[in-house]
Amino acid sequence: MRLFVGLALPQTVRDELGELCHGVVGARWVATENMHMTLRFIGEVGRIEAADVDLALADIRAPAFDLSLSGIGCFMARSKVRALWAGVVADDVLARLQAKVESAVVRAGQPPEGHKFKPHVTLARFKPSAGAQVGPFIEANNDFPRLDFSVNDFTLFESRLGHGGAHYLRLADYPLIQIAED
Repeated sequence: MRLFVGLALPQTVRDELGELCHGVVGARWVATENMHMTLRFIGEVGRIEAADVDLALADIRAPAFDLSLSGIGCFMARSKVRALWAGVVADDVLARLQAKVESAVVRAGQPPEGHKFKPHVTLARFKPSAGAQVGPFIEANNDFPRLDFSVNDFTLFESRLGHGGAHYLRLADYPLIQIAED
């Protein structure tokens, strides 16, 4: 099983992001139904390890919160564009949730994440040889309307590779605590 922990996005947010997904040669656009924000990539594990991860994630207690997407950027590797993404407005509650997820996954016996958490929603991926020119796309779309939504849970996903790319299955949802406003 190839697993990751993430935030599922509301359909309205995925639809808005989907409107951006065109106009770059060599882009492999993410299908709107697969758009999410990864909190922790786990990778290949067996069923017993997956059950351990599930139990550890179920113990997390964290508050529900609101989140905003804003801005477009890209990840580079060796001067080549690797991915286009929609950015996330900095949020301390999100950072604390991600730290709790990381800690739980490590307690479940998985190795620590190898890099710093950079919250984003991937819009497109590129083959290293694509030589994509994303500057005009970023410039044209960087001011897309800020997308706000509520985060009420996080999810353990399984990524199944197949024809036409990956398909993500929601294995378990973990509710966040609703804090009543005065």
